[in-house]
Amino acid sequence: MRSTYRVLALLIALGVVVQAMSVALGWFMVLKDVDEGAVFDKNSDFNFGQVTHGMVGMMVIPLLAIVLLIVSFFARIAGGVKWAAIIFGLVALQIALAFGGFGVPAIGALHGLNALALLAVAGMAGRRAAEAQPSAVVDTEAVTQPPAV
Repeated sequence: MRSTYRVLALLIALGVVVQAMSVALGWFMVLKDVDEGAVFDKNSDFNFGQVTHGMVGMMVIPLLAIVLLIVSFFARIAGGVKWAAIIFGLVALQIALAFGGFGVPAIGALHGLNALALLAVAGMAGRRAAEAQPSAVVDTEAVTQPPAV
């Protein structure tokens, strides 16, 4: 379970990197289209970068965060549940900031800042899982049985 925890945490960090790349791609595509005479307004179709950003941010990363939180209860990593809960909270905050940014664009800056926090925390959680020592497994049968005479 420790390796599953580690992989999930690092996939979330990778998802944040994909998010940054896709939002940059989306806006550079918009700028290129506008330079070529296209009009970008509320009737514009989303491009590949914007769609990728939305799909990864609204579906993939939240799903990974939920699964990580569940796995954290079984992974036996010191502080693993705490770090998974922080990641889950940052993901929830990220979604709220995304929606808030449409109404108040300055909130979009916090959306970007929170993404960096999520990247850092998910990376730290993955690293902590990789460095975690295996938990001691107690042989419950030996503990509950009286010694043989």
